[in-house]
Amino acid sequence: MTIIVGMNELSIALPKTLRSWIDQQVQFGRFVDASDYLRDLVRRDQENTWRLRDLVEEGLASGVVDEEPEDVIERIIAEAAQRNG
Repeated sequence: MTIIVGMNELSIALPKTLRSWIDQQVQFGRFVDASDYLRDLVRRDQENTWRLRDLVEEGLASGVVDEEPEDVIERIIAEAAQRNG
């Protein structure tokens, strides 16, 4: 399979089952062609990676909690119950 995007060309080897899956996605009308499908996969992978990095940074920035995990969960549940009445 050769994919041409703008001036860049990428050749990849796929087993028949994966190529068949891509072809089905195109036939269902979700994508214009195999290149469109693969570009969508790469974009979603990028977004997921960025989102995961953001979550890791957020977690690191929040600091360390000395409480036991069970106590933290109980406190969160209690606070949510108070907010929701």
